[in-house]
Amino acid sequence: MVTHIVLWNYLDSLSEEQKKEAGQKIKTDLERLPSVIPGVVSLKVRLNEMPSSTRDLALFVECESEEALKRYAVHPEHLKVVEYIKTVTCNRTAFDY
Repeated sequence: MVTHIVLWNYLDSLSEEQKKEAGQKIKTDLERLPSVIPGVVSLKVRLNEMPSSTRDLALFVECESEEALKRYAVHPEHLKVVEYIKTVTCNRTAFDY
């Protein structure tokens, strides 16, 4: 099993309403991916609700293997979501183990 964690911040130029809408869209779009990408065991998105956090969004993906994670990374459905994410976020940090 391989775990992939990604953290982002919203762009400062977004209003609070735009951030809320973007977070919900990202959550919805990402959380449907396990049903379309083989090898993704689970995927959860968490939206920051605590002022003590320094990141706005967190993604937790569990894949069957490193090869499954590589397939996830280049899957067309995942890349569609990534395109949108890049328009509303910055400061991406990732950690795989």
